[in-house]
This record gives sequence, C-alpha cells and structure tokens, in this order.
Amino acid sequence: MITRRQTLLAGAAALGASAVGAPIARAAPPRRADLTIPLPDGVLELFALSDRAVRVRFAPRASLTLPDSTMLQPIVSPPKPRIAERDGTTRLTLPGIACEWSPGTGCLSFRDATGRLLLQEAPGTRRLAPVPLGLSVEQGFASPPDEHLFGTGCFQDGHLNLRTLPRRLTQVNTQISLPFLLSSKGYGLLWHNRGMSELNPPGTIVPLAKAAAGAEASADVTTATGNARVARREARFETEFITTRAGRHAFLLDIGKKMASRHHVEIDGKLVSDHSNLWLPPTTSFFADLEPGTHRVRVLANADDAPTLAFGPAIDTTVWRSPVAEAIDYVVIAGPSSAEILSGYRGLIGATPMMPLWALGYIHCRERFHSSDEILATAREFRARRLPVDMMVQDWQYWGKYGWNAMRFDEAHYPDPAALVRDLHGIDMRLMLSVWSKVSRDTDLGKQVAARNFYIPDTDWVDFFNPDAAAFYADNQNRRLGALGIDAWWQDATEPENDDLVGRQTAAGPGERVRIEYPLHVSRTVYDAQRRAFPDRRVMILTRSAFPGQQRYGAATWSGDIGNDWETLRRQIPAGLNMAAAGYAWWTVDAGGFFRPGPGQYTDTAYHERFLRWFQYATFLPLQRVHGYMTDTEFWRYGETVERVARDYLDLRYRMLPYTYSLAAEASATGMPLIRPLLFDFADDATALGQTHSYMFGPAFHVAPVLEAGAATWPVYLPRTPGGWHDFWTGEHREGGRTHTVPAPLDRIPLHVRAGSIVALGAVRQSTVGAPGQDLELRIYPGADGQTALYEDDGLTYDYETRGSARIALDWDDARGELTIGRRAGAYRGMPPTRTIQVRRMGTPGPAQQIVYAGRTVRVRV
Repeated sequence: MITRRQTLLAGAAALGASAVGAPIARAAPPRRADLTIPLPDGVLELFALSDRAVRVRFAPRASLTLPDSTMLQPIVSPPKPRIAERDGTTRLTLPGIACEWSPGTGCLSFRDATGRLLLQEAPGTRRLAPVPLGLSVEQGFASPPDEHLFGTGCFQDGHLNLRTLPRRLTQVNTQISLPFLLSSKGYGLLWHNRGMSELNPPGTIVPLAKAAAGAEASADVTTATGNARVARREARFETEFITTRAGRHAFLLDIGKKMASRHHVEIDGKLVSDHSNLWLPPTTSFFADLEPGTHRVRVLANADDAPTLAFGPAIDTTVWRSPVAEAIDYVVIAGPSSAEILSGYRGLIGATPMMPLWALGYIHCRERFHSSDEILATAREFRARRLPVDMMVQDWQYWGKYGWNAMRFDEAHYPDPAALVRDLHGIDMRLMLSVWSKVSRDTDLGKQVAARNFYIPDTDWVDFFNPDAAAFYADNQNRRLGALGIDAWWQDATEPENDDLVGRQTAAGPGERVRIEYPLHVSRTVYDAQRRAFPDRRVMILTRSAFPGQQRYGAATWSGDIGNDWETLRRQIPAGLNMAAAGYAWWTVDAGGFFRPGPGQYTDTAYHERFLRWFQYATFLPLQRVHGYMTDTEFWRYGETVERVARDYLDLRYRMLPYTYSLAAEASATGMPLIRPLLFDFADDATALGQTHSYMFGPAFHVAPVLEAGAATWPVYLPRTPGGWHDFWTGEHREGGRTHTVPAPLDRIPLHVRAGSIVALGAVRQSTVGAPGQDLELRIYPGADGQTALYEDDGLTYDYETRGSARIALDWDDARGELTIGRRAGAYRGMPPTRTIQVRRMGTPGPAQQIVYAGRTVRVRV
C-alpha cells in the first residue's frame, strides 16, 4: 500500500525528473503476447503492460504484434512476467498483479500482490460476432453485492455508484464518455475500444406508442450553427412490460433522437426519473424495485421523439458490450487503493501536464461579449470592485462578417485583438477564446480546408484523424490567433456535436469505429502545435468532451450546456466525481447553469439563492467559473447580497491557491484527481461509499453542497477518520462515522477539515500574479498526525519538466504538538529566498507562531 508520504515524495521526483506532458514520441518495439491461449472461437492473448497492469485481447485470430493505441502510451521496456502452470491453471504473475486462466470455467481471474481476488470474468459471457464494420463484442465480469463501481465519465443520470447500472457511452453535449471503471474491490478496468460501448445493456427492449400530444412551445437554444429558436411539442408515450422476478430492475431510456430535452418516466404511476433541460443526452438510466407481473409505463418526451425502454433484472454481473470493435480488449490495473490504481493508470496513459497557475483562479464567462470595449470595461469593473479574477472568456461569434470559426476577429467590434490581450495583461488578466473544430465552408479558411479534402465528408467538421488536416488546422490557429497572444483555448463541441460520426467516413475508417475518440485528436493537435510554436507558454484548453489519453494534452472539461435548477445542480456532483474516478483530473461546470431564467434572473431572489449554492460548489472544483446563455453574468448585476457572498468565495478560492496548486501538482505527478469520491480516502467506511453528494477536495476538505431551496441546516455524513473533523467556518469539532445537522445559512457551504490536515493558505489577492513564493499561513487541524507537501513553480512555463520547481514537506506530530517544515527541495525562476510563515493550531486560543523560512528545516511547537 502506498502511503501519502510516499506519494508526495514520489511526486516531487516525477515532476522534476520526467518531461511531464512533453510532446516527445517514443517508439515501442514490436511485441508478441506474453501468454497466448487458443480457444475454439478465437485466440485469447495477455500482454503485461506494467508491474500492476495486464491487457487482455480476444479476437478470431492472434495478433502479430500488440496493436497501437491512442489511449495508451508506447511501452518501451515492458515488464517480463512469470508464466507457470499448476493443476491445469495457467498463471501470469507480475509484482503487483497476477492473472489466472482456468480451462474448467474458461475464464480469467485477477489477483493482487497478496493473492486477494480482485476481478474475474463471468462464465459464458465472452462473445464475438461478425458485423458489417467489424465485430460485435461482449464480456461480463462477476460483481459481488458489496462492490461499488465508479467512473465512465460525466453523465446526467445522477448516479455515482454504477454497479448494475446501464449506460450507453456516446459523446454528446452534457455527456462525456470515458470507458474506465474504478472498483471498491481494488481494481481499475479500461475497456479499450474507440467506438460506442454499453455498460450493463439490459436484455429486453420495448417500444412506446404515442398516446397524446400537448401544445407547441418555443425555446432559445444553442446549436452548432449559432443561437436558434426551436419549436417543441410535448407528448405522452405509453407501453406495458412484464417482469418474472421480484427485486431491483435496471432501465435505459432511449429517446430515439440525437438529443433529448426531458427524461420523464413513470412506472405504475410512480415517478422513477425526471430531469429537464434544453439539451440532454439521448439516453438515461435508472432503477426500480418491481414485483413479478405486468407494469405500465408512461414517458413524457418531445412529440417527434421515438422512445424505447430497455430493462432487465439487476444481476451480480458487470457487462461491457461494443457493437463495433476489432476484439474484446480491456486492461486491468491492480491497487488495492484508489491512489495506486490511478497511479498505475497514469503510467499507462501518460501524465496530466501542469495547468498554468492562473487557470486555478476565477474564470469569467458569459454568452457573450460583443466587443473588445465590452471585455475591457467588464475587466476594469472587476478590478474596481475588488472582485478577484484571472481570465476573461470570449465566447463564439467574434468572427462576425467573416463566418463561422473563420479564425479571425471582426474588426468592427474587435479592431485590435492583440491590443486587447495586452490591455488585459496590463491589469493581470488573461484571455480565453472560443475556437471550434468545425469551420464553415463559406469562409476563406473553410474554402482552403475543402480544397485539401480535410473535412469529414458531408460535414463542416475538420477530420482530425487525418494528420495533415490536423496540422493545417493547428498552423492556422497559431498563426491567425495564437500569434495575437491568446492565453487559453475554448475548444467547443469536440464530440463532435452531437455524436455526429455515425455513418461518416473518416481518415481512420468508418466513424462507428472511432465514434468517441474525436475529442482526443482535437486536444492533441492544439496542445502539440502550441508547444512547438510557443514553447514558453503553458497550454490551457477547455473542451466539452474527452477520451482516455486526452489527459496528456492540457485539456480541462466541463459538463456542457446544463440548466440551472436544483435537480441539475444535484446531478453535477456525481457527474464530476465519476470524471475524477475515470482518471480525468480537470473538470468543472457552468456555475449558475448555462441555460438561465432569462431577464428576470437579475431580480429573482429564488434564482439568487440557487446561483450562490452553485458558486459555493464551484469554489471547490478544479476550475472555478460561471457561464450563462444570453446573460451578463457579472456578480454585481444580481444585487448586493450576491456580490458580497460571491466575493467571499472568490477571496477564499485565492487564499487556497497554495493548497490547490499543490493538488494540481499531485494530479500531474501521481494521477490523483483534485476532487474525489469518498472511496479514495474512506474505502473501509460502507456508509461513506454510499454518499452521492459529498466529496473530498484534496485530502483535507470534505465538501457537502446545499442542494435545496430555503435550507438553514444541512445533513452531512462525516466519514470515520482518526481525530474526527473540524468545521471550517466555526471550528466546532465533529465526530466521524455520524450524520450531523450542520448550519448552512445562505453564505455558508458545509465544509469540514479532516483532523491531521495541514492547510496552506495565502493572502487575499486580485489575481494569481505574484502568488508563487508568497507568505503563508499554515493551519494545523489537530487530532491526528498528518503529512503533506507544498509544491511551487513559476506557474507559467514548462521549466518544471526539467527540475524548475520546489517542494517543501510538512509533517505534523499531534502528540508533541510539533510541525516540521522540511528542507526545500528544488528551486524555480523568481523564487524568493525567504518567506514569512504563520503557523496556527486551530481550535486553540492564542496567536499564531511566526517564522522566517529560508529553505532549511524548521520545527515549530504550537
């Protein structure tokens, strides 16, 4: 088991000694399988990937060599497993994992270094079938009743524990599909397929018949061609189905269109699913406890939808199915801890580069700014009101007369974009710009794309599977826009919108084969090209979709064009935590919702309450940002209360920069995400594993957002931990292993700090400029021993890849009441030689101890 101390110290070496995220290609030598098992219907092959990871492939024929992978990095020196046979069982053994083949069951099983069973295939579930575009494949795995499963990305169905839950993995607005599962049983599983996959597909599908339609209504929405007013008519669809056994049943509703706007299902008059938004994924999932017999279903949807409902009993099996694939292909990574699993996963897919420090400040978005003057006036008003902010974001349509994504500003409203960037830099702000992976064919740039056959046929999407097309796109983005000094890229609609590769032909073959991989190629193109063109600038990309391996390319994600209601807020928490569990560290939301209540939002106190609860939650996400459709999102437009409370959370966000940036370094060095399901820290607490709407922000903070209107208190389960918990706001000590009723007035999110935590805080500041090396307050939360580390670098360049960083180990001895501030390891450009540190033991009276730290070990008694 890796300890936190080992993780932190290893992280220092990883950040300094390796070129984290650097675009360096390494060719792997051709290799054959480490173990080949011929079977009547195909060949089973095992490949050792690392000391704790094994890749399994089952195909009609043996591979001549391990196929290339966009997800996995090349393995230059693969480990050499031991192969042994005993009593008919063949065993492949590595230091951290063993894989056994049993001819009696025809199944593989996986064990950790101690011999404990992690995972086993379910007998009779390995299936291959030819289809026109390749193979349809399926593999099942036994799932014990007490297993909890997390991951698969950002979904809007509201579920955190995915055991027995159906999901269809497609890339659409508000849904990001990452075919990776993290188990409470101590393993991770990557389903290695680039096409659409299904998790736990139910066995029975019933169509629904339209029973009645309502009146037509219109709504303003975003589309791939701009804002649009659409007409929608709601209808009622009905059917009946029969169950033959009592108990929990799993359901998948498919609306039958590319996108939905309502997921409303009633079974026998009982509401089992209800979620509305102007854009929703075409599928959603839920459970219902049913008796044997006939059941009546009612679905409310758009009149032109064609809904079907798939269902089946929830059984003790996890099933992966891909309708278009080349083989059954999956990777198992042994833990047993979540930290070890994600560290092993990072070793396979590559490291997440460090985001620029300014990305961790406040990011201000709206749909949209209309001119340079408007951007600068807003930026200056933030500074005048002393509301901290680091980045202004220009959304779409700045191209104006030049056409969609022409990679050119319309001079009528943006006369000098380079001067705009310089002016923002002059007040310590940055500019992010919306850039799409589609280019209108009637633009000058689009005509060049078409002349070179760089489009996916019959679309405006650039074919990023074609290296020449990708290079052409990147060159134009850097010459036309990057040369202006643009700091960050908002690569929007990179699914591509919405699941648009079906039936298309790409440079990589039929779109069905690479149906969910497109966003990786967009991010890789932008990242690699910027690193070559502007090597001293860290890349920051914000993009609406992701795929395993995209972590390597400086790309953060968010949950798309979501609504603003309480139910949508509630559903974002498990959505984000399952992104983290799937190994994707950088994710956020449109705080306040993208689709907002319209002009009345500025005086609507009910919305103001919702907005503040959204913003409190966003303060404890990897990125803090707001956004809003057809909205001027600035805090002061909502009145004094909203501005005051928002300022408090902005101030806290900036005070937390030393802590949060150290979490970012840990994510880069070890693969640990910044936000974490309680599984990561409290795997032995069964009640904690069942908490869907609370989480850890790093190792210290337990966050429990308020999710209902009018709440003055909030129920918070605090996991079992030595020494219990401290209320961040009041200092009150609370025991772990219990649910507490916690005060939650409008200006306070329930926030607790784990005993033994050492939390580094800086000063309230208006931007991240000058933050590296700043004076610190170290808060000690007593009750247990604790260790952590403070990480710093220049926050702007890639010097950290060649040891341009510093780390200070912090160690709290609770019995002695002594904090050891370790010797500073490393250095970076601009690092001050000394700093003032105040050490404060929380919950005890008296002043803080103040020291001047000069890089040598210091011990402080408090």
